[in-house]
Amino acid sequence: MGERIRVGYIGVGLMGHGAARHILLKGHPLTILGHRNRAPVDDLVAQGATEAHSPVEVAQASEVVFLCLPSSVEVEATLLGENGVLEGLRPGTILVDSTSADPTSTRRLGRILAERGIGMVDAPVGRTPREAELGKLSTFLGGDPAHVARVRPIVECYADTIIEAGELGAGHTLKLVNNFISIGTSAVIAEAVATASKLGVDLRKLHEVVSAGGANSAMFQMMMPWALEGDDSRLKGPIRIAAKDMRTYCRMAEAAPAASFVAQACSQVWQMALAQGHGERFMPVLPEIVARLSRGHVRDLAE
Repeated sequence: MGERIRVGYIGVGLMGHGAARHILLKGHPLTILGHRNRAPVDDLVAQGATEAHSPVEVAQASEVVFLCLPSSVEVEATLLGENGVLEGLRPGTILVDSTSADPTSTRRLGRILAERGIGMVDAPVGRTPREAELGKLSTFLGGDPAHVARVRPIVECYADTIIEAGELGAGHTLKLVNNFISIGTSAVIAEAVATASKLGVDLRKLHEVVSAGGANSAMFQMMMPWALEGDDSRLKGPIRIAAKDMRTYCRMAEAAPAASFVAQACSQVWQMALAQGHGERFMPVLPEIVARLSRGHVRDLAE
């Protein structure tokens, strides 16, 4: 392999675990931060990672620090808070944010880091935890070309599709637009399945019809196994994250300003599901949540 770079990784959850594991497998010394779910942390430590106990410890041990967190709120707290990453980063080090984050926040943080001689790259990841574990994620890199070139060999450890998006924040902007299309599509699918079920349509026949025509999509094929078989493993994206991404996209569009009529409607579907307490369920169960609004039923939700 090429140069061994000391890497820190904060956020080894559904997406971060697979990415961090492949960085470790490619020979880069890896320091991770403890996570509320011990399983991914213990797994990585067993494979040779070092566990730190604060963000500043991760930064002190690393030349490049990756964040893969729920939102910009957690990114800012982890970077700027007490014992935060910023306290441990040295001039010349680089922060890589793989969160699906707000590009306005990303650019502001980039300016704060630049004042201290620290680089920043936004590198949000696409696809699902299944691809993360296989080392086949997609990612969109934004930042100074020199910083992007420095971190790209590490990103190549876990991503087989890498798009250099432009200046800092461009990666997060692309990610939000992409997620509006995919998450918005899933809301449309959920409503269609809920309505079809209410009308007595055979959902297997619906699957055949859509699969054979222009309405077919990767999102449809990831959503439907739950409606048909109760299998939500094709899309292990929590509803709380889908709701957050839609809110962030709508704020970004409003700030442009750009029309967001469809996005606002789709966002409300996810906010409704979140408000009803379904935040930790995976996205494919949305058809049942929507169906219940009209006293319909698709499939029982697991308790």
